[in-house]
Amino acid sequence: MVTPQAKATLNDIGTEELAHLEMVGTIVRQLIEGLSDREIEEGGFAPYYVDHGLGIYPLNASGVPFSAATLQSTGDPVTDLTENLAAEQKARSTYEYLIRMSDDPDVIGPLKFLREREIVHFQRFGEALGIVQDYLDEKRVFIPQPSCEA
Repeated sequence: MVTPQAKATLNDIGTEELAHLEMVGTIVRQLIEGLSDREIEEGGFAPYYVDHGLGIYPLNASGVPFSAATLQSTGDPVTDLTENLAAEQKARSTYEYLIRMSDDPDVIGPLKFLREREIVHFQRFGEALGIVQDYLDEKRVFIPQPSCEA
């Protein structure tokens, strides 16, 4: 990233996103802990259970495991920050869908918190994008330094 502010934003949000993963994993763990064989089978959880037991193994709703291939990066700061903005909106939508699917207040509460954090991340990425665009639009003059020949 081209500015210290943008670097700090990426560091802060990245750290918090790892905590989100831990929170979601904890919610899932609490929901599946103590399931009977019958509940596992009836809930459509058997294929997952056969591979992972009741352990947390990050996958998407279609069953595709998380990998670095899901991350987007071009090396262009404007493109990458714009992609981050989109990713935050996608995450917000996912939390919305999960909230609609649940009637458990112990699940809904943390999901609402996580949804709100995605909104804040979207705002922070937008601020970083503005800072980076301003920086890239600045005119620069490069003055050659005198050589130090003795």
